[in-house]
Amino acid sequence: MVNKVGKSTHDKSTNLDKSKGNILEKLDDDILHVNRIRGSLTNKTPITKTHSIDDELKLEEQSETAADENWQIASEYYKNIDTKAFRQYELACDRVKQFYEEQHEKQTVAYNIQARINFKTKTRARMTVWEGLEKLNKLLDDSDPDTELSQIDHALQTAEAIRRDGKPRWFQLVGLIHDLGKLLYFFDSRGQWDVVGDTFPVGCKFLKRIIFPDSFKNNPDFLNPLYNTKYGIYSKHCGLDKVMLSWGHDEYMYHVAKKNSTLPPEALAMIRYHSFYPWHQELAYSYLMDEHDKEMLKAVKAFNSYDLYSKIDQQYDVEELKPYYLELIDEFFPNKVIDF
Repeated sequence: MVNKVGKSTHDKSTNLDKSKGNILEKLDDDILHVNRIRGSLTNKTPITKTHSIDDELKLEEQSETAADENWQIASEYYKNIDTKAFRQYELACDRVKQFYEEQHEKQTVAYNIQARINFKTKTRARMTVWEGLEKLNKLLDDSDPDTELSQIDHALQTAEAIRRDGKPRWFQLVGLIHDLGKLLYFFDSRGQWDVVGDTFPVGCKFLKRIIFPDSFKNNPDFLNPLYNTKYGIYSKHCGLDKVMLSWGHDEYMYHVAKKNSTLPPEALAMIRYHSFYPWHQELAYSYLMDEHDKEMLKAVKAFNSYDLYSKIDQQYDVEELKPYYLELIDEFFPNKVIDF
């Protein structure tokens, strides 16, 4: 009798986790669709620059030559993607708008400080990177409204697209693990708002280039004179390493990878900033950048098309590719079992 009750409780817990995962992933897919169309609109209608450094960065990008390393060259594969097939930005579903209203209200300086304290003072799980992918796979299974592919399928699609284009092995590994931080949702997140969605700095003025910027008016920091000025608690060109970005799966996985891997700075930047769309797509907050960030921006831009469009690629045989990626993981994660 006890065993039956225990099994029933476990089944209910598993079903609850999957239900949460389905909701999270459907929301994340809607956010992804919005960012696709935003990217299309940005390319067609350049945003007027308000800070001179933005113009300088644009000129630097336009003057880049073949001297750039191969991995920094944008993928030719995605240049012909029909962005018209994606929903219009202004028609974003209510779920996305409601999500950002909650995220923009609750991502405060106080919350972000506490989230980082929690990360440093507790271990949520100990497992290998591949076990983490499998765990995420179970929790978020059957959740994508556009396909019936699993989380590992999506991870492999991104990694294989990068591998197909001849990018370095560390770049391929980024494709595999960049969304692994979604595990945070099942550990100690407070909801969806501190796991997915576009990221942005806290502790300084919320800029209009952030999606749905008007929803920040309910954030306690919005009217706080310590935080609502251009630089806030930061200084001009202090460097993004010194800036607190809104806590979520990007920041979480960045800290996990930084602590446990030998991935190069470019890889860590791709993981940390891949949802920082106001920065890498619209060059917002460029006045907080230092020289190092200019190089990291190139890396994040190189990764962006793979992040946005890889879900439309083919499905791969997980068991066939598993040995290759296990070797790749071992190459950059010296300890097989790590703290999450």
